[in-house]
Amino acid sequence: MTDSTLGPREVARATGVSTDTLRHYERLGLLPAVHRTTSGYRRYAPAAVARVQMIQRALVMGFSLRDLKRVLPCATRAARRADPCARWSASVWASSAIGSITCARCGTI
Repeated sequence: MTDSTLGPREVARATGVSTDTLRHYERLGLLPAVHRTTSGYRRYAPAAVARVQMIQRALVMGFSLRDLKRVLPCATRAARRADPCARWSASVWASSAIGSITCARCGTI
């Protein structure tokens, strides 16, 4: 059976960020819990690449890491369950420049 996880360098290369940035995102809680091997090495799920790319796009659009820390838990819950909260993502990203953003379902910003 092959290991489908990625090492920090692989994720960094695929996303254009440094491994330090990945660790920073992990400490802030922007990335889901990272699996560690028995020898302590970080191993990321393949979905981490898309998550980091989304974080990078959001930063370019003007979101702060603090904003993302508050919004991403709702997005993660919505992705796990097909609930109405999932619809907020497009409007949140589009309307971020015009004021306060809140998830209609859970009230997070």
